[in-house]
Amino acid sequence: MSKDSNFIEDLLESVKSNQISIDEAKAQLSHYDELGFAKIDLHRAKRQGFPEVIFGQGKTKEQINQIITSLLHHETTILATRVNEAKASHVLEHHPELEYHPEAQIICTPIDTIKKSNHYISVLCAGTSDFPIAEEAAITAEVMGIQVKRFYDVGVSGIHRLFEQIQEIRRGKVSVVIAGMEGALASVVGGLVDHPVYAVPTSIGYGANLNGVTTLLSMVNSCAPGTSVLNIDNGFGAGYNAAMIINMLENN
Repeated sequence: MSKDSNFIEDLLESVKSNQISIDEAKAQLSHYDELGFAKIDLHRAKRQGFPEVIFGQGKTKEQINQIITSLLHHETTILATRVNEAKASHVLEHHPELEYHPEAQIICTPIDTIKKSNHYISVLCAGTSDFPIAEEAAITAEVMGIQVKRFYDVGVSGIHRLFEQIQEIRRGKVSVVIAGMEGALASVVGGLVDHPVYAVPTSIGYGANLNGVTTLLSMVNSCAPGTSVLNIDNGFGAGYNAAMIINMLENN
């Protein structure tokens, strides 16, 4: 039986036993919440296993707050990315139960309240300048219930720093590798582990880096098998994909 079928059956049983009203059941059956400026997908978790994620960039603080308010009527887990401190301050005034991670620009359900997976992913970044994107990836995965181990400032210019950690990295089930400049770290890690690697190019580097384009092309041309490349600065996408793999591994 599908998730949707189970949901509808449970909903009908709740109405039958007077646990919820008919109007409450109708609200839960609605596929989206119309806010005028946005249609909030209320069935995302039932279809994909995780609620709709809010992309904060380009939205006003009021819009972000309204979307979060709408989602909290239906979901227990909130994840909003690319939210600056001014917008986050406004949201937390209305939703103090949430927490803000300024380094990653993420508003989310408190990570300490989320049960973590048995398996873990490794999040690596080449240098301190890549830290914000690495944290976006790591916190995204943690909000999705994944155990994360961080290995930061392990770039190839001091490759001994990576080798000191490689056994623990290998024991993880997915590696997310964040790097700017020439992006060589992703290829090196891809040649040392037996699990999927998600590579994220960052827009960190001097002029010829072209705001991450050079790094992107370098990673796409990697000869290391098992490496998939995300868009420039897309830590969220890497963390999300890694989390999906762990969830599939533990739920099957």
